[in-house]
Amino acid sequence: MSSAGGPVKVIIIALFANLGIALSKLAGAIISGSASLLAEAIHSFVDCANQALLLVGAKASAKAPSQKHPLGYGREAFFWSFIVAILLFSLGGVFSVYEGVHKLSSHEPVSSPILVVIILFIAVALESYSFMACLAEVRRKNRFGSLWEWFKKTTEAELLVIFTEDLAALLGLVFALVCVSLAWVTGNPLWDAVGSILVGVLLIAVALLLSVEIKSLIIGEAPSMDLRPAVESIVAEHIPGGRVLALIALQTGASEIMLSYKVTPGGMTDVNSLIDAINQVEVEVKTRFPEVKWQFVEPDHRV
Repeated sequence: MSSAGGPVKVIIIALFANLGIALSKLAGAIISGSASLLAEAIHSFVDCANQALLLVGAKASAKAPSQKHPLGYGREAFFWSFIVAILLFSLGGVFSVYEGVHKLSSHEPVSSPILVVIILFIAVALESYSFMACLAEVRRKNRFGSLWEWFKKTTEAELLVIFTEDLAALLGLVFALVCVSLAWVTGNPLWDAVGSILVGVLLIAVALLLSVEIKSLIIGEAPSMDLRPAVESIVAEHIPGGRVLALIALQTGASEIMLSYKVTPGGMTDVNSLIDAINQVEVEVKTRFPEVKWQFVEPDHRV
């Protein structure tokens, strides 16, 4: 499980921020009849549900290995993150597009546009706070360079989802604010409907991007860090003349890695000495890379 001071803390901040945002948006949408604000309210309620699911996933992924699941439950976090992407697509994106298309034919003006704009500005402030907390955590853990590289390579599914959700929420609020303002200034309610459609399209696009990234983790993805050079160096140090013939590294959780590799005995002919050397290799690999939770080492002369 992610540390309480890391992604879980970010999830809790986002949950409470989104709950307040969702309630204020819903109240404003009921009073004003704004499609854009209703779409944003649905978006925020979906985000709340998503964050609750991420907390479920974080807790489930921390369960100890069992006889049925000997490599632990680390991938639970990936599964629940994938469910979040599905909810974003269906409840968030598709509903918002539907509501916008429906409003295109109704031609109902937005009542109390000032109230809508005020609510959206408050929502931007609250969402910005949540996003900045998440961004600080991302920057602390980003060792890949750009945010796009981090998005493609990170294995912390919960943090990936929260970051993407918060960014989409901010962009969605901007879309809604611009469109509601245009509907107010021009007196044309179609702009409000366009805002709802834009929010929906944004959520669908975000959900598809998340689905692609998380699906790769569920199927079984290699760690973003190439461990082979370090493992080869450690093997050569403890087994004179020994080398790594084959190595498989698999991400089994947000911060859990499984290693399986074959090593040659090199110049060692005594079985017990070779076993001791392999044990020393495993200890040093674990010391240098604490995220390596599982190791399976086999001595062999060929791949």
